[in-house]
Amino acid sequence: MNGKRLNENASRRIVRALLCVTGLGFLAPSQASAEDADSGVAAIEMRRLLQPTPAELAQEQKGRIYIYDGLRAVDIENAMDTAFDRIENMMFIRVRKTDEQGKTLRDPATGEPQFEDDGC
Repeated sequence: MNGKRLNENASRRIVRALLCVTGLGFLAPSQASAEDADSGVAAIEMRRLLQPTPAELAQEQKGRIYIYDGLRAVDIENAMDTAFDRIENMMFIRVRKTDEQGKTLRDPATGEPQFEDDGC
C-alpha cells in the first residue's frame, strides 16, 4: 500500500471518528442518516472524481482504479460528461438514485436512500 492510499484511508477514519465524537454517529435516524455521516467522505470522493490532483492522475495513468462508494447518480453522470477520458479508472458502487433536481430518492417506508441495482 502506498502513502497516498494510507492517507486516504486515514482521512476516512478521522472523518468517521469526528462524527462519533460530535455525536452525529449516535443520533436517531430521523436526525442523522448514513448519508449525513458519509458527507465528509463523499466530499473527498467528489473532489477526487472531478478535481484530481496531479499525483492522483499519475496513479490513474499507471492503472490505479479508484472505487467510489455511495455517490449520487447525478454526480456520476456529470463525471461521465466531464471526465470521460478517466472512466476506465473508476468503479462506482452503492450509487444513490436521484430525482431530476439531484436530490437523493428515499424509500417511502423507511426513509433510507435508494440505491441503483449494480447487477451483482
